[in-house]
Formats: sequence, C-alpha cells, structure tokens
Amino acid sequence: TAGVATEALFGAIAGAAVNRIGEFNSQDMANTAWAFATAGVATEALFGAIAGAAVNRIGEFNSQNIANTAWAFACVGWDKFNMFVTFGSVIGERLADFTDAGKSQLYLVALHVQLTWPDVDFSLSRHLESLRSAYTRQGSAPSQLQGDVSAVLEQLG
Repeated sequence: TAGVATEALFGAIAGAAVNRIGEFNSQDMANTAWAFATAGVATEALFGAIAGAAVNRIGEFNSQNIANTAWAFACVGWDKFNMFVTFGSVIGERLADFTDAGKSQLYLVALHVQLTWPDVDFSLSRHLESLRSAYTRQGSAPSQLQGDVSAVLEQLG
C-alpha cells in the first residue's frame, strides 16, 4: 500500500467518501461498500452514509448494484434493519432481473438477516429456496471471504 498503513489508508478513504456521498451514483456506493467489505473494513460512518443514501435512492440501483451493496452490508454484520427492509422489498419486486451470481449474494444476505433478526418476517426469506438454488448452481468457486462468511452462516443455522 505504498508505505501507508492499511488502517490509515481505509480511514482516509472512508472520511473522504462520507463527505462526498451525495456525489456518488449507485455504482459508486455499491463498489465502495463491496471494496470495504471485501477488505474486511467495516467503518460505521461510511456504511451509515452509504445506507442512508442507498435507502433514499434505491430506485437508481440496478440488480447488480443491489446485490453487491446488500452482500457488503451482510458481510460486515450491519445490524440496522431499515436498509435490509428497503432493499428486500425492491429485490422481491425485481428478483427475475438478478443473475445467479446476484441471487447467490442475496442468499447470503438472507441468511445474515435470518440470523440477526430471527423473529422478523423478512421479505427476502420468502425467496430463500430460489436463492439457495442459484447459490448451488453457481459452478464457480466463491471468493475466500464469501466462503468464510457462508461457512459461518451455515454453521449458525
């Protein structure tokens, strides 16, 4: 990282992103959330800013941006339900638009929501079998992070 400590680098990027979140389009938000989640960096301020902007601008998100963003929030253990409710309602309406790769990500999101809020009827849970089938059909190997998250979530229930 060019001699810059990872924590300091991600902190600086997160701070700049929070200050400019209003300038981000849906792909910028999805890519930023995905990058931080993939790196295992869960910056509360950044994810809060992305969640707020994403909820307010969900209509601008295509299916890939929705899947990537929801997956990133699940990976970092986001525990604020409103973002998942908003995304879940849109996902249910547009499920046919998602590729198997996107549905595979949404399967992991649904597992996260079930584990975090077991007593809540989450709209995405109604599609769990379809999402699990897509996850199973994915012939390619998941990333190391996806594999780790999936293994932990499946062990938990």
